[in-house]
Amino acid sequence: MLDVVVPVHGEKADLEQCVRRLDAHLATLPFSYRITIAENASTDGTLALAQRLAAQLPGVVVRVETEPGRGRALNRAWQASDAAVLVYMDVDLSTDLNALLPLVAPLISGHSDLAIGTRLAGSSRVVRGAKREFISRSYNLLLRGTLATHVSDAQCGFKAISADVAARLLPLVEDTGWFFDTELLVLAERAGLRIAEVPVDWVDDPDSRVHIVSTAKADLAGIVRMWRAFTTGRLPLADLRAQIGRGPLVEPTLDGVPSGLVGQLVRFAAIGAVSTLAYLAIFLGLRHTMDPQPANLIALAVTAVANTTANRRLTFGIRGRGGRRPPSSRACWSSPSAWR
Repeated sequence: MLDVVVPVHGEKADLEQCVRRLDAHLATLPFSYRITIAENASTDGTLALAQRLAAQLPGVVVRVETEPGRGRALNRAWQASDAAVLVYMDVDLSTDLNALLPLVAPLISGHSDLAIGTRLAGSSRVVRGAKREFISRSYNLLLRGTLATHVSDAQCGFKAISADVAARLLPLVEDTGWFFDTELLVLAERAGLRIAEVPVDWVDDPDSRVHIVSTAKADLAGIVRMWRAFTTGRLPLADLRAQIGRGPLVEPTLDGVPSGLVGQLVRFAAIGAVSTLAYLAIFLGLRHTMDPQPANLIALAVTAVANTTANRRLTFGIRGRGGRRPPSSRACWSSPSAWR
């Protein structure tokens, strides 16, 4: 069910502790699993250690890449996997492993197509220096402004993707380094896929192998490349959306009522008529127990709220608090007060 890929390059010091801890945690989950150590061109004995761990732990395998590049190693390991859900995490295990089950659950259930850990959610607990915090938030703001992405934390080393979606997206991802994550997520968004975000607890690794300056330059180059690809139409986004994207929800309609503007007018008038009858019934019912003015006020308040709610949901198809502003009771032609 799960293939957890851990790309490594020169990670001999952390590898054994990481893999044994990860293996012990995965054994507590109700899914079959495999840990794939994606070794890419290490020169410090990482490969020999990885092979020894694979010989000792039944759920561990080693995949060897002769060229360095985290994105390349991860892309190829995912494409070669036969698991239903593909996972990626950094070798330092900065992310609390208790977030692993919430990460993969939306994919196993079919609710989402990708899932990412986010260090920038309000409920996330993060321990890291001010410099890395500033860089991370600035990078994600840059992505929103240039590539119009809505994910909160594109570079968190804790992600999962369903295998069928990966088979469509991975061949289109060109980056072989640290921009791989961002490119994959932006493509997924443009293809109309659903991305689940899981708040994580994260502790910065003081011995991180990430070189900030060179990584920043590569990320900026990747942003420019993707922006050009979108503006020139080089990527087959329309085909992707048609093949794997989630289509728009069909708005509920009343039987026999036409859709579009005519349908909205019909529903608007029907709700107005029902509201007026409801106002009359409430007013007459209260008139026997109170004076006309209080009865009129209560009847107006109840039917105005009901009228606005019904028009939001049935006439204009608005759900939740977002979207267009609902018509107020004073401006709504179908409110009882407008008929008096």
